[in-house]
Amino acid sequence: MAVRILYIKTDEKPHHNPYVAIDSLEWVNERINVKGITERSKLYDWIKNEDGEAYIIDQYGNKTCLIPALCPEGNKYVKTVKDESQPDMLLALPESA
Repeated sequence: MAVRILYIKTDEKPHHNPYVAIDSLEWVNERINVKGITERSKLYDWIKNEDGEAYIIDQYGNKTCLIPALCPEGNKYVKTVKDESQPDMLLALPESA
């Protein structure tokens, strides 16, 4: 199963790592038109351990898959770039209501 990430929901308190500030991600399975919201760590587990696929579509129609990552403190998160030398499309998504 694959889901397209549409929105992020972030924590209001400041975080050193902007990815860890994401509490949950809102998605849609475009194949069967089902929507949902998943906590950041659960989405990490689904991608890492269950071969799940989550992706973002940019304004040009390009698909970029999310990859699982761990911060030095052990917090699970997802992102679209291997290193932070490029802007991450996930962090540019709008906030969910």
